[in-house]
Amino acid sequence: MRNIWLLVLPALFWSQLNYAQQERIKGAVIENYGPTYAVPQPEFATNLDETYKVVFDVSNAPEDPSAVNKWIETVARFLNMHAEAGKKLETMDVVLVLHGNASYGLLQDSFYEEKFGVSNPNIELFKALDTAGVDLILCGQTAKHRNLTKERRIAEVTLSLSAMTALIQLQNNNYTLINF
Repeated sequence: MRNIWLLVLPALFWSQLNYAQQERIKGAVIENYGPTYAVPQPEFATNLDETYKVVFDVSNAPEDPSAVNKWIETVARFLNMHAEAGKKLETMDVVLVLHGNASYGLLQDSFYEEKFGVSNPNIELFKALDTAGVDLILCGQTAKHRNLTKERRIAEVTLSLSAMTALIQLQNNNYTLINF
């Protein structure tokens, strides 16, 4: 019975090597966030010419306030993977609508630290998204409820009446909703 392990263990090891994850690629658009995997020849072809009008609806935040919000980082991954596939940045019209717990990520560092006791890990991500042309929209109802005044939040964000209002208007203007 012991000798069977001499056969099984190498087989298990070899099968794990065959299924090991590939190395992630740093972002072409947002270098420090949203790493992706190369998919050299997908059967479902990526349309490199049409404009993608996308609105990300994000309300979740990680339990650990010192962690970058992975749902927000998905926007960086979206940009990076499409750029890696050959899609030009100007063919991606991306909006991020924030409400609920995700909205705290928009606090300036001193106010975030006051609330959570740690520096805001999301500020550089928001700046990079803004630089890449992503519109950042904050739900006005959430802002009022959570005291996210203009003086307390980062400058890159635009305030709307509500997340619902922004999402309706954007979808009426042919933006595709990606919801987290």
